[in-house]
Amino acid sequence: MFMMHPQFPAARISSTLKAAEDAVRAIPPAFPLTATVAVNPFLGQTGQDLATTAALLARVAGTRVTLPRGDYAAKLRGGEMTEGDLAAALDASTSPLKPRDVTALKALLAQERAPSAALPTVAELAARDDGTDWPGVIARAIGLWAAGHFDRGQALWSPAPGRSTYAAWRAWAVHDLTPEIAGLTGFCTHVAEAPDTAERAILRAAEALCLNEAAAGTAFHRLMIDLGGWAQHARWLLWEAELKGETDSTLTDLLAIRLVWEEAMLAHRPYLSGTWQQVVEAHAAPVAASADDVADAVLQEAAERAQQRKLALKLESGHAPKGRPSLQAAFCIDVRSEVVRRALEAVDPTVETIGFAGFFGLSVKHRPHGTELTEAHLPVLLNPALTSTGHESAKSEEDARIAARTVRAWGRFRQAAVSSFAFVEAAGPGYALKLVKDALALVRKRDTPEPAPRIEGGLTAEAKAATAAAVLKAMSMTTGHAPLVLLLGHGAHVTNNPHESAYHCGACGGHTGEVSARLLAQLLNDPETQSGLAQHGISLPQDTLFVAGLHDTTTDEVTLYEDGFSPQQCARLAAARQLLTRAAQMTRAERALRLPGSTAGTIAQRAVNWAEVRPEWGLAGCSAFIAAPRRVTSKADLGGRSFLHSYDWTADTDFATLELIVTAPVVVASWISLQYYGSAVAPEVFGGGNKLIHNVVGGIGVLQGNGGTLRAGLPWQAVHDGTRLVHEPLRLSVMIEAPQEAIGAVLAKHPQVASLFDNGWLHLIALEDGAVSARYRPGGTWEQLTDTRRAA
Repeated sequence: MFMMHPQFPAARISSTLKAAEDAVRAIPPAFPLTATVAVNPFLGQTGQDLATTAALLARVAGTRVTLPRGDYAAKLRGGEMTEGDLAAALDASTSPLKPRDVTALKALLAQERAPSAALPTVAELAARDDGTDWPGVIARAIGLWAAGHFDRGQALWSPAPGRSTYAAWRAWAVHDLTPEIAGLTGFCTHVAEAPDTAERAILRAAEALCLNEAAAGTAFHRLMIDLGGWAQHARWLLWEAELKGETDSTLTDLLAIRLVWEEAMLAHRPYLSGTWQQVVEAHAAPVAASADDVADAVLQEAAERAQQRKLALKLESGHAPKGRPSLQAAFCIDVRSEVVRRALEAVDPTVETIGFAGFFGLSVKHRPHGTELTEAHLPVLLNPALTSTGHESAKSEEDARIAARTVRAWGRFRQAAVSSFAFVEAAGPGYALKLVKDALALVRKRDTPEPAPRIEGGLTAEAKAATAAAVLKAMSMTTGHAPLVLLLGHGAHVTNNPHESAYHCGACGGHTGEVSARLLAQLLNDPETQSGLAQHGISLPQDTLFVAGLHDTTTDEVTLYEDGFSPQQCARLAAARQLLTRAAQMTRAERALRLPGSTAGTIAQRAVNWAEVRPEWGLAGCSAFIAAPRRVTSKADLGGRSFLHSYDWTADTDFATLELIVTAPVVVASWISLQYYGSAVAPEVFGGGNKLIHNVVGGIGVLQGNGGTLRAGLPWQAVHDGTRLVHEPLRLSVMIEAPQEAIGAVLAKHPQVASLFDNGWLHLIALEDGAVSARYRPGGTWEQLTDTRRAA
């Protein structure tokens, strides 16, 4: 427990540590490369609206959160956005600072704002004073230490365990002469004499830097931003701990470390105190949106309403398909699935496609073949309830582990300080042929399928039926089953790409959907499950066969798994494979139009090209989430920009499925949408930098170059094609066909989700018979739309 020092009144201690905690919560988590999932970079600001967030991030990060005004002007000139969209957005704004009318708003389009600059740190003031790049010195020094401290198996030497982050850094920093060589005399002594705990260090530094209660919040946030991806990785450690009901102090420790640097800089240059005091006063001022911030938020709203207006015109009530479908294919709601679903339905109109979250409702952590480590195959918002395994016989497991150890040993031999030189001399010529083959993508390695997964310990007959019934109800698949039902997860085949897991399934925690799809197919084909489903009001036809598969979003090939099938059952898959092959050809032809330098015939080669920075576009372009029967969207070409979740509210008697959709898939989709948004409008703060100069560090992230801060977020090549933004930064428009009262009741029950809509991070639009009927307004009210074909 912290012991109070006489110079620190209890109230001051409390307010300072609360400001530190608030700064910690203002930072989004960054998941490691092994299981990267999209994260809302504005996660700590969801309690504020866009204009206020713009003011905050201008102060602490020197970045903007909307497009340059010239981009909105171009949309208006090109007809993508109309004056009606501007008027609607202006009318929706409740700020007293908004432009007085559309004419005034249009006039601002010609007045580009000057780039904003974050309030300076003491290190930046010192750099201006003596010309030394002190922010760079600090970034490199902390980055060098952090790369080793947070290493997850990449380094040959691991840091000593058992120390807190702050203690480990002090042990390092007292021997690091880099700051003193750069000119910060006495830094090692300063660190040695620093308080022994992070909390004490924060309090002492806050006192030395004259950070009062009003100033501490954004001053601390400013330093958190300065730490870049290291702070976001530490925030992930806290996220993981809290999911388990625990806590983690790593991010607070990092704040203490950065404050010790600031304290030392000011102590070494006391003549900067006057200038620094002006910065403190600026931090103490309340964060408030300016008239320009409000105007930019209105322009962003107008761009989003323009997109909604165009989308609304594509929807229709449609008619439920008559007769039994020849085949049903359930895909993940991922926007990339929209293209292949449309293609599959075009190949054979008797095929019915379904959209559902790619973990297929199974909250599992999986233990792959050859390891005891487990992977969470579910949304990161949830905790796993079941454990599955791919382990086979003891002999098979032993062989797999020996092979893995051999590969690791060979890798360490090649990288070790001494043996690496001998390896290059001896084996270099032998690698020439392999180098040529890999460079020309002449050989494509086929991944060996994992053994069929199974639930550890199994499930009782009652649990099987209950689980299957819950999943089928959530998928709106309680009746009308086809003879063949495909459950298709998705993943991506890429080469030499550290962000590989980012192309996989976000609903599966950054893993492919293979495990979830195979587990569900086994469950639904189980005779015990099928006999027990009748008690839940579900009856499956005797000839219905569930088949798991994996859609490779880079090549559009679909692999079907014949887990436990008889020869007769395997024979039934031939026609489905032909349909999937034809649909894949159509999908590749459409996707090739968006990928620079691609054709339908060459697009699959991007998966094996180790120099390819854009193997596919991932979820770039995502702009809408639609939860409705497929008939509402089946005739629309949505361009691979919409998350499509099958949902029939008339079968959802207690609206439990609606609640599940709003609180899980919608939130996950919003994280994806906002990560792309942040990486597009604020790439220096929320983007992953340039892929061409990435270096993987610690197995957790990438550096741009050979040192400095960790880069979180999406690489620039994931949102930009070299000449223009491919991802149009729009906040997600959520469209749900359900009664407004039911949607409102779900939001009232989940205020954290409601705040996303109340503060404008998501749009919410109610559909009725395929047409837009109402728009959600902050505070839980609805704006009824008389022209139901328009969302604006």
